[in-house]
Amino acid sequence: MIISIASGKGGTGKTTVATNLAMAIGSDVQLLDCDVEEPNAHLFINPVFKKTETVFAPVPEIDEKKCTYCGKCDDICQFKAIVVFGETILSFEELCHSCGGCMEVCPEKAITEKGRELGIIQKGERNSIEFIHGKLRVGEAMSPPLIKKVRSFTRPDKLTIIDAPPGTSCPVITSMKDTDFILLVTEPTPFGLHDLKLAVGAVKILGIPCGLVINRSDLGDNKVKEYAEEENLPVLMEIPFDRKIAEAYSRGDMIVKVMPELKDEFLKLYQAIKDIAE
Repeated sequence: MIISIASGKGGTGKTTVATNLAMAIGSDVQLLDCDVEEPNAHLFINPVFKKTETVFAPVPEIDEKKCTYCGKCDDICQFKAIVVFGETILSFEELCHSCGGCMEVCPEKAITEKGRELGIIQKGERNSIEFIHGKLRVGEAMSPPLIKKVRSFTRPDKLTIIDAPPGTSCPVITSMKDTDFILLVTEPTPFGLHDLKLAVGAVKILGIPCGLVINRSDLGDNKVKEYAEEENLPVLMEIPFDRKIAEAYSRGDMIVKVMPELKDEFLKLYQAIKDIAE
């Protein structure tokens, strides 16, 4: 089973839920941190990293001795990563989506591929939790290819928990696609409700079962719960606003260790997810 934990906005407690759910379950669990622009799940899991791998994306390399400037590569590229004007051809690697279309249509076979560095993947373990995350290269604009690489390590023999990036843009969709369940984390504030609505809209398009965790649930108002009821979105867990939780988070501690009574709540959350997904 693959569970993607997402949120419409940052700071709602998505990583807190992902790491503590993994820790509560404890065995045969894989945690993939797909927030490759700012990964932080490792600060709580504290894995021992055993392998680091540099990830490259294929981009076009043009042999101008063979090129006849016919413009077919320019025509097929929807992102204008290759532009032909007159007897000049330019490629913009940062815009390339690595589809390979330019190579396929080039009649002179003047286009080959080379690698452009995207970032790194690190793999490690803590106890029986397998941990994998990506770190996007500084200055790199496109994170979905690196997220796809992180997700390629998903193992069907284990429960996989994905800590998705915040928001509802392409990186989030890449993290949520082809999962069995999406757990949305929100907070009972106007900003939380606004961005939750955006996230629910994205999940509806994907057609994946989902549920809701309300963090700091005893603050704010009841509008998030009212919206969840309107949308038939089950509230599977509520995490109270508690100084102990805030202090544990600031130290990088797991709240299921500081407050053992919450471990049962996370296990109930996992059971509820299984019941809905099945």
